[in-house]
Amino acid sequence: MSRFPGVDFVEFDALLTEEQRMVRDTVRAWVEDRVKPIIEECHREERTPLELVPEMGELNFFGSTLSDYGLPGLDNVSYGLIMQELERGDSGLRSFASVQSSLVMYPIHAFGSEEQKARWLPKLATGEAIGCFGLTEPDFGSNPGGMRTTARRTADGWVLDGAKQWITNGTLADVAVVWAKTEDGIRGFLVEKGTPGFTSSDQHGKFSLRASTTSELGFHDCHVPADALLPQSGGLKSPLMCLNQARYGIAWGGLGAAMECYWTALEYAKQRVQFMGQPIAAHQIVQEKLAWMVSEITKGQLLVLQLGRLKDAGRLKHQQISLGKRNNVWVARECARLAREILGANGIVDDYPVIRHMLNIESVFTYEGTHDIHGLIIGEAVTGIPAYNPPRVAEKAGKSKAEA
Repeated sequence: MSRFPGVDFVEFDALLTEEQRMVRDTVRAWVEDRVKPIIEECHREERTPLELVPEMGELNFFGSTLSDYGLPGLDNVSYGLIMQELERGDSGLRSFASVQSSLVMYPIHAFGSEEQKARWLPKLATGEAIGCFGLTEPDFGSNPGGMRTTARRTADGWVLDGAKQWITNGTLADVAVVWAKTEDGIRGFLVEKGTPGFTSSDQHGKFSLRASTTSELGFHDCHVPADALLPQSGGLKSPLMCLNQARYGIAWGGLGAAMECYWTALEYAKQRVQFMGQPIAAHQIVQEKLAWMVSEITKGQLLVLQLGRLKDAGRLKHQQISLGKRNNVWVARECARLAREILGANGIVDDYPVIRHMLNIESVFTYEGTHDIHGLIIGEAVTGIPAYNPPRVAEKAGKSKAEA
C-alpha cells in the first residue's frame, strides 16, 4: 500500500499552525519508516519495540509539552498530533509514550522535588530511563479511591504494601510512580527498580496491546527512603490530574487508529474487484461505510482541536476530556469494525493492520476510564447528579428535598 496521506475532508490542516503541521508530519514519516515495517512482527511476538525508544527520545516524543530540562515546550495540539500518529502506528506505541509523558514525567514535574525532577526528567525525556504508573489495582479499576495499597511512615522513610495491576511498562520501568493510602490521604511515591520488596511480573496471554508490556506490581514490606515521596502530591486529585493528561492524548490517539483503519479500507475497496469487473468501492453499501467513517473521523478531529486549544488556554475541564476520550475511542472501535467488514476475510489477517487495531482498541475502550464511566462523568456535568456515587446521590436528593 502507498504511504498514508492523511484524512482531511474539510481542510482541517488549514486550522493548524505551520509548526503543528511540521510536528505531525515528522511523526507521520517516522511511523511509516520505522514502525510499520516491524509492528506486525512485534504484535505476533508479544514484544515491545524497545529499539525505537531512543529514537522517540531524540525526536522529543516524551514530555514534549514541558519547556525545561531541554524539552521543546510544544503546545497541546502538537502533543495531540504526536499521539495521533503514534497510535496510527500502534496503540501500544502510543501507550508507551503516553505513560512516559503524562503519567510519569508529568507527576514528577508537577508534584516532585527539585532533586527528583533533576534526576529523572532528563533521563525519561531521552528514553534512557523508562517509567510506569501504578494506580489500578486487581480489585479497583474504575474506583481508584478504593485502593488497598498503603504507605506507612517509618523513622527513615516509608513502607509500602499492596499490588497494582494492568500497568503499562511495569517490568521495563526503572522507576514507578506509585499511589498509596497514607494516614494523610493518597500520596505519590517514586519506587525504583531493584528496591527490596518491590516485584513485577508480566501479564501474558493478551490478545490486545501485544506490542506493549503490561505488568503487575507487588509491594511486600517495601522500604523506600523519605525522599521517595512526591512532596506536592495529595489526595485522589493528584493521580486524577495525571489521568486527565493521558486521557487528552488518548482522544487524539483514537483518531489515529480510526484513520489507519479507514485509509486501509478505502485503498482496499478501490483495488478489490468483484461482480462485473468493478471495484467494491463502487457499491453503495461499501460507500456508506466509508462515508460514515470519514464523517466521524472529521467530527472527532474538530473536537480534539478545540480541546487542545482550550487546554492551551488553561480552560479545559475534565468532563470535556471525557467527551473527547469517549467519543473518539468509540469512533475508532466502529471504524475498525467497518474496515474489517470491507476487507472480508483479509480483515482478520495481519497482512493488513485492521485486526491489530481492532484488538488494541478493545483495551483503549476500557483503560483510562471506561466508555461507560466517562458517560457518567458527562452525565454528572449536564445534570448535576453524580450517578456513579450512590451516597452523594442520596445526599443531593435529600438536600434538594429539604430546600423544597
